[in-house]
Amino acid sequence: MTQHLADALPTTTGTQPGWWREAVIYQVYPRSFADSNGDGMGDLEGIRSRLPHLKELGVDAVWLSPFYASPQADAGYDVADYRAIDPMFGTLHDADAVIREAHALGLRIIVDLVPNHCSDQHEWFKQALREGPGTPLRDRFHFRAGRGAAGELPPNDWESIFGGPAWTRVEDGEWYLHLFAPEQPDFNWEHPAVQDEFRSILRFWLDLGADGFRIDVAHGLVKAPGLPDLGRDEQLKLLGNQVLPFFDQDGVHEIYRSWRTVLDEYAGDRIGVAEAWTPSADRTALYLRPDELHQAFNFHYLNTGWDADALRSAIDESLDAMRPVGAPTTWVLSNHDVVRHVTRYGGGARGLARARAAALLMLALPGSAYVYQGEELGLPEVTDLPDAVRQDPSFFKENGQDGLRDGCRVPIPWSGNEAPYGFGSGGSWLPQPADWAGLSVEAQTGDPHSTLELYRAALRIRRERDDLGAGDSVQWLEAPEGVLAFRRGTFTCTVNTTGEPVRMPLPGTVLLASAELTDADVLPGDTAVWWQG
Repeated sequence: MTQHLADALPTTTGTQPGWWREAVIYQVYPRSFADSNGDGMGDLEGIRSRLPHLKELGVDAVWLSPFYASPQADAGYDVADYRAIDPMFGTLHDADAVIREAHALGLRIIVDLVPNHCSDQHEWFKQALREGPGTPLRDRFHFRAGRGAAGELPPNDWESIFGGPAWTRVEDGEWYLHLFAPEQPDFNWEHPAVQDEFRSILRFWLDLGADGFRIDVAHGLVKAPGLPDLGRDEQLKLLGNQVLPFFDQDGVHEIYRSWRTVLDEYAGDRIGVAEAWTPSADRTALYLRPDELHQAFNFHYLNTGWDADALRSAIDESLDAMRPVGAPTTWVLSNHDVVRHVTRYGGGARGLARARAAALLMLALPGSAYVYQGEELGLPEVTDLPDAVRQDPSFFKENGQDGLRDGCRVPIPWSGNEAPYGFGSGGSWLPQPADWAGLSVEAQTGDPHSTLELYRAALRIRRERDDLGAGDSVQWLEAPEGVLAFRRGTFTCTVNTTGEPVRMPLPGTVLLASAELTDADVLPGDTAVWWQG
């Protein structure tokens, strides 16, 4: 087995084995991070050239959203070849260069894996269509005869996450299942060839030096026996927690046990991270038993509003659920599928103030944190994109979702006074707002009041202190209504979720604050403060 620099990176942080237990992981959406060749689309060489920014920011690892060969019906989550790079992003040599450069900087690389479905241009699916009903390749997908006198109705009443039936009929009369777009046929994970293929794909990227995988729709691989009807007319939610016959079935766990065996073959603590939308934190914890995956995204926390009681409950429930399986809790505020939290928290000055405070709260909690590209700049959601430039498939589906995912995917600003703000020399695939010059990396660097410098300072302090990140609990302190206060060792975090200043005894010396403090015993509204003592 080829040795990589990754094997020499530290595998222990804080007091427990495993770098991933306390890591801060930065999500890069390749289309929108940096463009090296001027075609308006981000690429792997652009990512490589900007890795020093992530090193300076202070993160531990970088998660790359899909860059595989794809027709791009769903921004690369429709994969045609899991071992090839889409030409818009570069080549396999470029992917190797990103991994090696990241490792040289002390950063790990997590690649996105999409095992629930592929592209309708995947060679298996194209051959299945050519061969027709009853042939072996069709068994690797969910092909079924239709209902009705002439098979003219879908096999069951399942709906696509993007709207409309979850079934599409092909020319020979059979129907195939796609929980997402018709261009994304679902694999049949009961077929041994599917399981063998993905273990091989894991090894391909691990051999190239990848430090782990973010597993897309990790809860969706196994469907209930017989594909039973839902029996109700309710539009499915892209990021929901409904109990469904095609999500969070117990059979997924055997798959991840086999994957864990593969990951454990490699040096350097290679990890699996589940994108698992489940009905509860307890169900999410099942994916993280000692012989399964290492982390799962904490969507229950992401969906919690800016409210002290709700946040405290979400924190306690998350920590309580992970403790029995010995897994770290993860914390996340934004990603490529949700409205950026500056906007979710109200937008404008208030939304930014809350987002800055939420960042300090997240980074003070025990476990691992995820940062979505641009949140360190305080970027808001772009809500006024013209329909002509939108690409989110859910935007185009009748009775589908509201299609807001394009707004969080607008390319981020690096420098300069006008678009594309250093993103590249040829514009950007989604238009950037005219007022983003002040939000660029260049504009914020060195400004002690900027969101970028707040993140840099927070991550530096987090690295320096053993009582941040480590552990699995917090000690709650008495606090006025609307205020969160907790201690971890000699560190204390206070968060005022109200819009008004609150007078309270302050617990020590200020380490970092999300807003200016002007009174010795007053915590400003929508502000978080880190304290020593």
